[in-house]
Amino acid sequence: MRAAVLIPVYNHEAGVGEVINTARHLGLPIFVVDDGSTDTTPAVLATQAGITVLRHPVNRGKGAALLTGFAAAASTCDWALTIDADGQHNPADGQALLAIARQGERVLVVGKRQGMVGENVPWTSRFGRGFSNFWVWASGGPWIADSQSGFRLYPLPETLELGVRARRYQFEVEVLVRARQSGLAIVEVPVSVVYQPKGVRVSHFRPWPDFLRNSATFCRLICSRLFRRDRRR
Repeated sequence: MRAAVLIPVYNHEAGVGEVINTARHLGLPIFVVDDGSTDTTPAVLATQAGITVLRHPVNRGKGAALLTGFAAAASTCDWALTIDADGQHNPADGQALLAIARQGERVLVVGKRQGMVGENVPWTSRFGRGFSNFWVWASGGPWIADSQSGFRLYPLPETLELGVRARRYQFEVEVLVRARQSGLAIVEVPVSVVYQPKGVRVSHFRPWPDFLRNSATFCRLICSRLFRRDRRR
C-alpha cells in the first residue's frame, strides 16, 4: 500500500517538531500543511529534513489544510494518515489504522480516542464529542463513538470526490456523512490520547463560534438529507 502521513499545522511551534520526528518511525512520506501560521512554526518546519511542506499564506481552516494535503499526497499515494500537530496523538498508533487498510478494503478509518477523562481533558472535548456523534448520525452519517477524532486514515482519491463543503473543523464531521452516503465504509479502531495541561496545550477550538459553525453544518446536512428523501418520493 502507498500511504503518507499528513499533519495540518497552525501555530504549533512548541510541539510540531516532536510530532514529526515521532511520525518518522512509521517509515512513510510526511506532508505538513502550514495553514498560515503567524508564530515561528515556519522556522521550525524549515529545520525538518525529508518532509514536504505546503503553506497557506493565510489561515483557511483545518478542512482546507487537509484538502491541500490530500491533493498533494494523491499524486503518489493511495492513503493519507492524518495526525494532529498538538501532540495529543501517538503516531505509533497509526499502525493500527494502517493494518485495516492492509486487509484490502477501501474504507475510512477513524482512531477512537481512549481515556477521554481527567482534569487535563477540556469539557469542550467531552461535550463536543457526544454532541457531534449524535448529529452526525441524525444527518445521515454513521453512528460512531468518536466523530471528532483527527487521527484518521483517509482513502485517496475517494475522499477528494465526496464533495465536502466545510473548510474548518466541520470538515471532519461532514466527511463522515458524505462517506456513508457514498457507500464508503467507516471503521473505528482504539487509539491512545494525551492532553497536555492547560496553559501548555495549544488548541484553536473556540467553543461558541465553532459551536455555531457546527450547528450550521448539521442544519445544512439534515436539510440536504430531507430534500433527497422528498425527491425520491
